Amino acid sequence: MTTRTEDEATDPDPVGVPARSSVVRVSGDLDMHHAEEVGAALAKALSEAPQEADVVIDLTYSSFCDSSGLNTLLTAHRQALRSGRRLRLGAPSHQLVRLMESTNTVGLFAMGPMPPNSERLD
Repeated sequence: MTTRTEDEATDPDPVGVPARSSVVRVSGDLDMHHAEEVGAALAKALSEAPQEADVVIDLTYSSFCDSSGLNTLLTAHRQALRSGRRLRLGAPSHQLVRLMESTNTVGLFAMGPMPPNSERLD
């Protein structure tokens, strides 16, 4: 599991990511073994992002999420709302979307593909 946080200047993508956003890149499983690490990275990104900025979670290289991972995302979502920021899921896996549908949480997050000019972790 790796996480990386960075600020990016991007063109708006189909889900309306603003020109300036903070991106937390996640690779590996978002599960009970990694939820704390991801939660810390998200909390840091949310606290450092400009007011009204979006924090985008790039899930391109994460294909599995369990209930611990979902709880981490929901905690970060609440933190974002309290701080006047919005959390977005970029390239969520089919499995994560299904988990969110089955828990009736899918509507809480804006989600879509990552902007085409975003860097990817190798």
